[in-house]
Amino acid sequence: MEVCILHLGSNLGDPQHNISLAEYLIAKRIGLIGAKSRLYTTEPWGEVDQNPFVNNALVVNTNLSAEEVLREISTIEKKMGRTRTEQWGPRIIDIDIIFYADQIIKNDDLIIPHPRLTNRNFVLFPLADICPDFVHPEMKKSIRAILTSSTDTLKVEVIHE
Repeated sequence: MEVCILHLGSNLGDPQHNISLAEYLIAKRIGLIGAKSRLYTTEPWGEVDQNPFVNNALVVNTNLSAEEVLREISTIEKKMGRTRTEQWGPRIIDIDIIFYADQIIKNDDLIIPHPRLTNRNFVLFPLADICPDFVHPEMKKSIRAILTSSTDTLKVEVIHE
């Protein structure tokens, strides 16, 4: 069994419901959720003329390979109505693999650790809730240390304690 750390985001429809449904489908299709962060509301990244996002992160214990997790994520996103139209546009659900154990994976379909997590507070805050001492396998720094040195200035606020 491997530990997979996922990040979820939504800003269409009822984002909190979308996150809850995604968590249910992840538990059903990928593995046991061992921990989940608080919910955060965050300013949009990239294309700023859209609704704020609701984000959280999960620790999932899985028997699937990273590639199988990616396929299941794609299936979940499609089941929930996700269409991929613009890179940073609005979405009903977005699920990213942030870490898969301490593996470094780089191929045409998958890059782990997620290449843009280090300066995205909307990812780092939820990660700090569930795995602050997890060490980034390439940077050799903890999530807490990466968050402390982040230069991201977008607003991130807790929705639920």
